[in-house]
Amino acid sequence: MGADVLDDRALNRATLARQLLLARSDMGVLDTVHHLVGVQAQVPHNPYLALWSRLDGFDPLALSQLLEDRRVVRIVVMRGTLHLVTAEDALVLRALSQPVLDQEMARHAEFAASLRGLDLGPAMAFARPLLEEQPRTGAELRAAMAERFPDLDAGALAFACRNVLGLVQVPPRGLWRRGGVVRSTTVDAWLGRPLDPAPSIDDVVLRYFAAFGPATVADVATWSRLTALREVVERLGSGLRPFRDARGRELFDVPDGPRPDPETPAPVRFLPEYDNVLLSHADRSRFVSDEDRKALAAGQRSAKGSVLHDGRVCATWRMDGPTLVVDHLPGLGRAAARAIEAEGQRALAFLEPELASPSVQISPR
Repeated sequence: MGADVLDDRALNRATLARQLLLARSDMGVLDTVHHLVGVQAQVPHNPYLALWSRLDGFDPLALSQLLEDRRVVRIVVMRGTLHLVTAEDALVLRALSQPVLDQEMARHAEFAASLRGLDLGPAMAFARPLLEEQPRTGAELRAAMAERFPDLDAGALAFACRNVLGLVQVPPRGLWRRGGVVRSTTVDAWLGRPLDPAPSIDDVVLRYFAAFGPATVADVATWSRLTALREVVERLGSGLRPFRDARGRELFDVPDGPRPDPETPAPVRFLPEYDNVLLSHADRSRFVSDEDRKALAAGQRSAKGSVLHDGRVCATWRMDGPTLVVDHLPGLGRAAARAIEAEGQRALAFLEPELASPSVQISPR
C-alpha cells in the first residue's frame, strides 16, 4: 500500500498546529523555546513577537528573565544564524552546527582568503581566555587581535572566533525593551558547561519533524544546512511515518505528530521579520507560493514581518509612525481585512503599548 498523500493545505495545518499557530498555547515559555527547537533571533526582539503569536498570555519579561538567568541563550546554531535556544539545546545544536560554520569560514566573501590555510590554534588560544575573562564587543576583540597578531587580518580572526569558539551574546542584548551592543563570551564560561562532545543528530531530526513536519529530507537540510541527512532518516527507519505530497515527493513525520483536518480554521497571525516557520522548508508552498512571495518582496525595504490569513502569507506589515501598515496581496476580502485589522490592533498593543493614537492601515500592494 502506498503512503498517504498530503496536499499543501493538509501540510499547512499540520505545521501550524506544531508551531502553536492554530491556537495560542498555555505552554510555558521555556518549554515552548525547547519545543520549537529555538527561535530565530538575529533581530533582537523578533522572539518576543514570535512567542506572543503562539502563547496565551505571553509575558515578554518572562523571556527576558530566562535570558538573564542563563536558561535561554542567544547563539549561532542552525544555518549559521543567531537563535534563541534553551541552555541545554545550545550545547547540542551549536556542536552539531560546526560543519556549517566551517563552511562559512571557507566561503566567506570578505574573510575566506585571509583564513585559508591559516593555523587558527594560536589565535583561538589567545581569544578564549580573553573572552572568558569578561564578555567583549566585536570592536574590542578585533583591537586585541590586531595588537597580538599585527601581521594577520584582525577582522577575519574575530570572525573565526564566532565560528570556532561557540560564542553566546550576553544580556542586555535581546532583553525586552532594552538593548545594548553585542558582547560575547564562550558558552563554557556563560553556562559553566562545554559543548556536547557527542550530540545526537538523530534526536534533533526527530524534533525537527515534531515541530515542522511532515517534511522532506530537503526540508531538514534547509532548516539545518547540514548534509548526509538521508542517512539519518534511513537510520530512523520505522520510527518515522511516511507520506507523499501532492507532487509525489516523499515526506516523513513522527507517528504521533498532529495532522488536523485541512478545513480546520486558521486565525490571523502576525509574525516577525524572521520566523522559522517560514524559513525551515525547501518548498514553502504550504505557506506561500513563489509568485506571492516575490510580489510581497517587490520594492519592499521596510517590512517588519509577515501576516498569515487562513494559514497562508497574505501580507507584510511595517510601522509608519504610530500606524501599523499591512501591505496585502490582491483579492483580500472584507472579512479577512477586518480580522487582520483586529489582530493588528492586538499586536500594536503588545509591541507599542505607549503609543497615544495607534492605528492599523490595510493597504493593497
